[in-house]
Order: sequence, then C-alpha cells, then structure tokens
Amino acid sequence: MTESLETTTDTTDSGPGGYAAARLRLLQEGARSGPPRRSALAELTDQWLAALLTGGARTAGIDRGVALVAVGGYGRGELSPRSDLDVLLLHDGSADRSALAALADHVWYPVWDMGLALDHSVRTPDEARTTAAEDLKVQLGLLDSRHIAGDQALTADLRTTVLADWRAQAPRRLPQLHELCQERAERHGELQFLLEPDLKEARGGLRDATALRAIAASWLADAPREGLDDARRRLLDARDALHLSTGRAADRLMLQEQDQVAAALGLLDADALLRQIYESARIISYASDVTWREVERVLRARSAARPRLRGLLGGRGGRSGGRGGAADAGERSPLAEGVVEQDGEVVLARTARPDRDPVLTLRAAAAAAQAGLPLSPHAVRRLSTAARPLPVPWPPEAREQLITLLGAGESTVGVWEALEAEGLVTRLLPDWERVRCRPQRNAVHRWTVDRHLVETAVRASALSRRVGRPDLLLVAALLHDIGKGWPGDHSVAGETIARDVAARIGFDRADVAVLATLVRHHLLLVETATRRDLDDPATVRSVAEAVGGATTLELLHALTEADALATGPAAWSAWRGSLVADLVKRVAAVLAGEPADDWSTPQQTTAEQERLAIEAWRTGGPVLALHARSEALAPGEAGGLLTDGLLTTAAEGLPEDEATGPEPIGVELLIAVPDQPGVLHTAAGVLALHRLTVRAADLRALELPSELDAAGAAAGVLLLSWRVAAEYGSLPQAARLRNDLLRALDGSLDIVARLAEREAAYRKYPRRRGAHAPPPRVTVAPGSSQLATVIEVRAQDAPGLLHRIGRALEHTGVAVRSAHVSTLGANAVDAFYVTDNSGAPLKPMHAAEVAQKVERALTSPSDT
Repeated sequence: MTESLETTTDTTDSGPGGYAAARLRLLQEGARSGPPRRSALAELTDQWLAALLTGGARTAGIDRGVALVAVGGYGRGELSPRSDLDVLLLHDGSADRSALAALADHVWYPVWDMGLALDHSVRTPDEARTTAAEDLKVQLGLLDSRHIAGDQALTADLRTTVLADWRAQAPRRLPQLHELCQERAERHGELQFLLEPDLKEARGGLRDATALRAIAASWLADAPREGLDDARRRLLDARDALHLSTGRAADRLMLQEQDQVAAALGLLDADALLRQIYESARIISYASDVTWREVERVLRARSAARPRLRGLLGGRGGRSGGRGGAADAGERSPLAEGVVEQDGEVVLARTARPDRDPVLTLRAAAAAAQAGLPLSPHAVRRLSTAARPLPVPWPPEAREQLITLLGAGESTVGVWEALEAEGLVTRLLPDWERVRCRPQRNAVHRWTVDRHLVETAVRASALSRRVGRPDLLLVAALLHDIGKGWPGDHSVAGETIARDVAARIGFDRADVAVLATLVRHHLLLVETATRRDLDDPATVRSVAEAVGGATTLELLHALTEADALATGPAAWSAWRGSLVADLVKRVAAVLAGEPADDWSTPQQTTAEQERLAIEAWRTGGPVLALHARSEALAPGEAGGLLTDGLLTTAAEGLPEDEATGPEPIGVELLIAVPDQPGVLHTAAGVLALHRLTVRAADLRALELPSELDAAGAAAGVLLLSWRVAAEYGSLPQAARLRNDLLRALDGSLDIVARLAEREAAYRKYPRRRGAHAPPPRVTVAPGSSQLATVIEVRAQDAPGLLHRIGRALEHTGVAVRSAHVSTLGANAVDAFYVTDNSGAPLKPMHAAEVAQKVERALTSPSDT
C-alpha cells in the first residue's frame, strides 16, 4: 500500500526561517535536554523535511513512488545540535530523471541554506542494496533507516531487504566490521584514557556502541545489556553539550572546553566530566570485547560444524572427531577448585557454590589470568550476585590468590576489567572506588589512576625475580597511588590507606609496615636521583633513613622502575635507570654500615672528560663534544661520537650527513669551560638558540692537578653534562655551538635579545588554544644537603627556561654549585645547589629571598 504525497500534512513552516526559529527555541529550552531534546529535534526536522518533500513533489509533478528516509544517527532519532542530516531519497524508478533531480534540489538546497551538514543520496531500493553490498559503512547506515515521508511501503521494503541481507552476509561482514573497529581504535586511541577524547571515534565511543547494535541486528550475538544504554546516553549528552558550547559539529572534547561542558551537564568540574565519560567508555569497551569474542566463537563453531555435517551426509572431507569441533563445544577442563575452562573461557564448575566459598571470586580470577583466558561474563555476573563476602582479615588463600592474579602479567588486565565491570573490585577493596576511572591531568601519564595501578602490577610481575618478597612488591604496585583519590599529598594519604588495606588483606604487622613505607616513598628514589646531588652525604643518608632496611630498598627499587614503566615513555629511560641504580648502590652501602661520607668523593672523571677539561684550561675557552646515545645505553657507556667541536670541527669516524642528521632520542653534550660566572645560563641560552631541548643537565666543578698551573695553583674547570634533542630538523654542528658559546661568554652575542626576538616572532602567529599552564613555583628544599642550599624550580617546560632560571639565580648573587634538570612531558623540575660567595649554604632567610626572586623572574620574564 502506498501513501500519496498530496495527503502528507505540513505541521511546520516549510521555509528555512520557520524551521530555524523553531529549532533555536528547542535548543534554548533549558528544561529539555538529553534524549527528549534529541528526539524532539529529530521530529521537528522530520516535519520540515516532509513539508519540503511534499512541496517539491508537487512542483516536480510526482505524486507517488518516492520516499524520504533518515539513516544513521538521524535514523535512530538521535539528532545532536550540530549533527549531520543523513538522508536517502528513495524512488521506485518510475519518475522522470529531471523531475527526480528537481525534487532532490527542492529538499537539499533549503538544508544547505540553513548551514546544516547534509549527507544525501538518491537511489532505488536495488541501487541502495547494491551500494550497501559494496560499502560496509553504507550498509551500517541503512540498518537504522527510518521513514520520514512519502511512500511508506517503499521504506518498509528497503528495511526488510537490508536486514535480510545483513543477516545472510553476517559471517562475512562482521569480521570486516571488527577490522574497521580495530583500525579506528589504533588511530584514535582508547576513550577511557584520553585527556582530550574523541567521543565518537575513539575505542569505547559512539561508533563502537553503533557497532554493537549492528551485531545484535545480525542475530549472531548480543552485547551485555546492563548499563550499556545509559553509557551511550551519557556520551550523547556530552556531545550535545559540546555542540552547544562550541557552536560547531565537534566530537573531540578539548581541554579548554571541558569546564563549560561539565557545567552544562550539571557536573562539578572537568574531572567529574571525564570520570563519567571514562566510566561510560569502559562499559562500552567491555561490552565490545565480550560481544566480539562471542561473534568469533559462533563463527568458529559454524566453520567447524560444516565439514562435520558434510561427513554425516556422506560428503567428502568430513571428520568424525578432533578437538575444537562442535561435539567438543561443551567439554570442560578443570583449572582450580570450582573453576573450569570451557570453549576458550573460564567459567564456574557445575558444583561451585559462590554462596559458600568466599575465595571463589579471587580463585577464578587468578586461574583465568594464569591460563591467559578471559573470565566469562556469565561467571562474573553470577559471582557478583551470589558470592559470599570475604571475612576480614582475609584468609591466607584469598591473599595468595590475589597475589597470583597480580603476578600473571599482561593477562591480569583483561581479568581485572571483567571484575570491574560487575563491581567486584570495589567489593574486595572498597578504597578502590576513589581511584576508579579517575583522570590524571598530566601528559606523562597514559592511563587513569586505576588502570595505572594495574599496569604497574603487570610491570612489577616481570621484576619479581629481582626481589625476595615478590608478594609485597605486587601489592605495593597495586596500592602505590591509591591516595590520589584523597585531598593532599597522595603519598601521605596513600600510606594510611595502604596500612588499612594490607591489614584487611591479612598481612602481619611487619609486612604492613613495609607496604606502608613503599607507598609513602614510592617517588623517593627517582626524585632524589634526578634532582639531588648524589655526592652529598646528606642525600644518601636521608634516603637510607626513609627506607630503613635493605629489603625495603630492594622492593622500592623494583617498584620505582615498575611505576615509571607503567606511566609512559617519558617517565623512564636508561639514563634515569642508571641514576636510580647508582643511588640504590650508595644507600645499600650505608644500610650495610658504611659511612655516607665514603660516598661523598667526586664522581669519577672519565678520560674524555679529563681531556676536555685540560684542553679548556689550556685554551682558556670552551670545549665541547657531542655523543649519540640510544636509550639502551647508560651514561658513560660507549656511544657513537658525533662531533668534537674544538679538536675537530667535523665528526670523527662518521660521515658529515650522519654527524648532523636527525637524532630522535637525544645526544649527550659535554662542555668544559674555565670556571667563570654565568656559564650555566649562557650555555643554556646558546642551546635554546640552536633549538636544542634540554632533557637533563648536570653541572659540577673539576679541580685539575696543580702542576698544570705554573703558579702551582689548582686549575678550576666547570664540566656541564647535557642530554639534549633537536626540537626538529638536524642537530647543529659542534663548531657552531662552540663559536656561539665563545661569543656569548665574551659578550659579543646578546642571548637575551636573540631569545626575545624569537619569542616575539612566535607571538605574531596564532597558536592553538590549550590548557592554561599553572604558574611556576620555586621552593627551598630544607635538609637536602649539608654542603649547599637546594633551590627547586617547577615550571612549564619551554625553550630558554633553563637560561632564564640561570640568569635569575645569577642576579641574586649566589653561586651555582651543581644543577640537576629533569623534564617529564611538559613539566620541568629542576634542582640547583647554590652557595654564598664563601661557599657555604645560604641562611634560611636568604634562601627564601632567593627563591622568591627567581619565582618573580620566571613569572615576569621581562624582569630578567
């Protein structure tokens, strides 16, 4: 039965003005938002397009045989404020082509005049089916087709045939869809871990939710339903608010827009917004994993059943047995008490009694992780509804099963996420709720707090052979950032929580104390090694006092590495590892009874450093050398020599193009220069001019033998050891660096003016908006050294930052004894050991005054 176009009722002004006014009123209604507003906007748009179709058909002389069909998100009745209109003009082929083109223009042009994005097509049902067969995205859009106006029977026939085609082609189409989802995830990342997530394209976003609908429509498998609709709704609500706050069709939630979107959704702040989005993405991601696993299982079973069926029917190639066939689908293999493997998943045994076995949840999780198999969602759901709570403290078996789960390596992650999906983790560890899905607004971190803790346990499992108590290492890895859900210093808060959790798990008093110490001081080694002078006895003594014993030191060393590796690429390197190892060696000696002063001798000077220092003293000018360093090499290990700027201006042993070619990881730059004021900031300014980013720096004074000086006095030379990388392009030649350093030291090169010119040039061009960086902070670290005062600077990393800090320190009249520069992502944390003119540490009032002056200078660069 067909519907005449002449009988279609026009419920709204067909002109753009009438629709625009009604649309604006709808979007400005504060009382209506979320699904009701999206449905109302779709209905309003339906009425407008239906009126356009009716008027166009009348003008073109077409009274039947055409229909206007919404597809995609519009077809689902989910129009966000700036969504595209995906529309198909369907016709039966009876209308004249020119009349059909006129009708299409009558519908399309008003949409374009409104400034709305339009994805349109004009096809017969057969053409639509053919296009869908060739283009998977078109077929997915047609699965959500919905009649707007015109010949309703035409739309109904299309929906019926498209769904039939999809179900018939599912064994071929679903693997293609899975591949598309995986490719998209690789391009856009995981929504639940991104600081600026794409709500639509990232894994766990709206595209994946749509893919789950398509799988359900195939009748081949279905997604876990609990929480899925709410998760999808929350992502759509966030996208609506993003569209309204930006006025554009945006899907990526940028940092500078998050507070406004949060306010529009009635949330406390941007962190609350991200946490809600992450939770939604986690639900969709988990549902996707479970559903795709079920699709693969069904397709695998069908594939195995075909030859078996042919064999039963007398066909060729049939087999009567063999593992993996349909007859084996129900086979169960025991893994642990009450836990079995079935069809590639870990399920509960038929005799399992969760209501009488409180350890069953952890036993099943540990068995799944150790076997490298997924934990069945049905088993997890049954455990969540029927499992008996664990007594407090836990019995020894429960604690052992948790440690087994944490020590399983990479497979721990999937099992942990399955427990998270049903709320079992927070039931086992109530303090986990505070860190669950909590964002970390730090570019160095790849994960949310909870996932970082699990990833740290995964990394720690690979280091468990290095320690005598791997159980304490794994539990400390799981708990080291547990305090991030509380106000104040997360290490301090975490210590208290770790004591409670460790006692709850069933550790004895001594082990509880060790775990609390590990959590309290999990940043101690890396911060001390990269920001403090290891030759200062006070440094080593303070770490030894905090750690307290050799066993704790061993565990803390492994935890430090696991934590950094689980953070992200910028948090760990061979260089950082070697510094931490050196510190651990010194602290271990002190804990063994050696005096800290025995480690206070100057660092061993290499033959090359001595050669450079002698040459600098002999010539009275700077000498420098550049060395290629890979992350596999620690400082002092052999590396390819790139250039030696004084002795040879070209590379020794390397072609010129290799000497100046790109170096993505970084190089070691050694500078030896006769001791004089301003060396640090001058050298830093020269590096900034040459667009070299300082990743790490160390400054120390070398005393050359007195026999080198005719007067018999010891010769003082400053040795600056830098780890640098080119911002872009190639590394500069050492000869150019040395020439500019010479000019800067003698005053003929004005570093300040040159850097100011560059900054002014940058300001001429509009920059991409981003989050406003917090102001720099300069503090005094009391008790960090007996030989000097430690000034610590935390600031946003930027070209010339080290130069500005050095100049500010020089203007205060202090002497820089050594400098330790550390860069983590966009953050610089630099420590400067300074003394007064007599070489003594600064008085407390003087030190505070110096810190204030440096902070003011960094806040107002023009003052320097």
